Formats: sequence, C-alpha cells, structure tokens
Amino acid sequence: MACIFCQIINKEAPAEIVYEDEKIIAFKDIHPVAPVHILVVPKRHIDSVEDLKEKDRELAGRLILVAKEVAQQFSINKSGYKLVFNVGRGGGQIIDHIHLHLIGGWKKNAIRS
Repeated sequence: MACIFCQIINKEAPAEIVYEDEKIIAFKDIHPVAPVHILVVPKRHIDSVEDLKEKDRELAGRLILVAKEVAQQFSINKSGYKLVFNVGRGGGQIIDHIHLHLIGGWKKNAIRS
C-alpha cells in the first residue's frame, strides 16, 4: 500500500491542497502546530533526506522555493516562518516520504521555539 503522501498525490486520499505543479504538491497539515502549517512534498517518493542523491539536488531546492511561494500566498513572508525537515524517527519524521514543513503565522511577540 502506498504511503499516505503518495495517496494524496494520486488523489486517493483527501487533503487541502494549496499548491501543485508537475513535481511538487503542498497541503495543510492535519495536525498543525501553528496558524499556518503546510507540508511541501515531492511527487516522486523519496523516503527521507537521508535518501536524497546528487540527482535530487534540483528537487530539494525546488521544495524550498515552493515553500517560499506558499509563504507569500499565506502572507507570512514578511512576519517570518520556519522551514523544517524532520529526518528519521529520532528526528521526528513520522511519514516515510520526504516533506518540508512550512510553519508560521504566529501573532507578534508570540513565544515559539
């Protein structure tokens, strides 16, 4: 059975998609830790950052550029945001499909780690 992100990519599982192109999809996290919490995911299945190869250099960079574009879409680009890759179980990765968390939208002076 395909991972949940592959199911979302193939439109076999629901998600609130906020961006999509031929290589990347971005959708709202179902367990947000901030007012804006988007997952930016390559359509090609790669388990983790640890599985990236030299041939994936452009795709890895594209994830960051798409996150920047989505931050602008959600108007958090000026106030600030976090980009986070969780790598492996010890790093907090739950789904074995590489994904970049775009997290932001906190009120001014909010404490966050």
